[in-house]
Amino acid sequence: MLFFTFFLTITFIVYAILVFQHERKERVKRRISLVFDRNSNSESSYEDPPNAEVTPSLFQRMLKPIWREFKKGFKKKIPGEKEAKIEIKLLQAGNPFGMTPVEYRLVQIAIFILFPFLAIGYGVLLGFGTGGLTFMVFTSLAASWVLPNMYLRQKIKKRYQLAVRELPDVLDLLTVSLEAGLGFDSALSKLVSKKEGVLASEFHRCLEEIRLGKTRREALSGIRERLAVDEIKVLISSIIQAEKLGIGMVQVLRIQSAEVRDQRKQRAEEEAMKAPIKMLFPLVLFIFPSLFIVLLGPAIIQFLQTFKQ
Repeated sequence: MLFFTFFLTITFIVYAILVFQHERKERVKRRISLVFDRNSNSESSYEDPPNAEVTPSLFQRMLKPIWREFKKGFKKKIPGEKEAKIEIKLLQAGNPFGMTPVEYRLVQIAIFILFPFLAIGYGVLLGFGTGGLTFMVFTSLAASWVLPNMYLRQKIKKRYQLAVRELPDVLDLLTVSLEAGLGFDSALSKLVSKKEGVLASEFHRCLEEIRLGKTRREALSGIRERLAVDEIKVLISSIIQAEKLGIGMVQVLRIQSAEVRDQRKQRAEEEAMKAPIKMLFPLVLFIFPSLFIVLLGPAIIQFLQTFKQ
């Protein structure tokens, strides 16, 4: 019965999180459609009923206002510096699940509370004693403290690797667009429309920030903060400096493209040189013992039998 109760609780929590994320995505889609499809749907809107309303779901009518007020109250308790650090980490990780800093802290607290109860329930089901239950509780507390940060670090690392992998192609497309006579903003728009990935999404956000009133320098500096990779930092710094000094952007991008490809070649050569050292441990631990057993086993058996006689 205890196991069934824990399973039911986890199921309801996961279902509530999924419903919340789905409702949030649907709200964003409706707002985007209202902004961008207003002109195309203007004629059909006159034909629709004037007072047509969509019936909100149970979550929107009852649970969502309570959840919104709870988040507002919890947000006041988080220090501003802590919230800013969490927001930067979430942006660097690509904003997984669309979480805000408040939601991330709530997830951390929920995991920190839920894991010990799950560990106790699992230990009781397995028949552990007091020592085993204490060990499982401390282990679950350590796991609940480490796992969210580890998840963010893994997402950040993977996102950085994808950005570095996409960088040469992005630079080539920008260079070709600029050589064709487009301005830098138009070249970024062409890049966003032709490519998908981490860098394309970051440049798309950069364009949106410029349209909302930020300067190009501030928008590009935001990319440098969200993608804290050496190659991206050097590229953004070079673009900002070229714009400030009036240097040709095509020449700068060509130089950066050549440097990025050289660095990628050097990384590949470095990984190739590390491969024999990495292969040494599985060879010594797994392959060599098996070979010794197959090759020397019969000889050792014969040797032992000879000495017994």
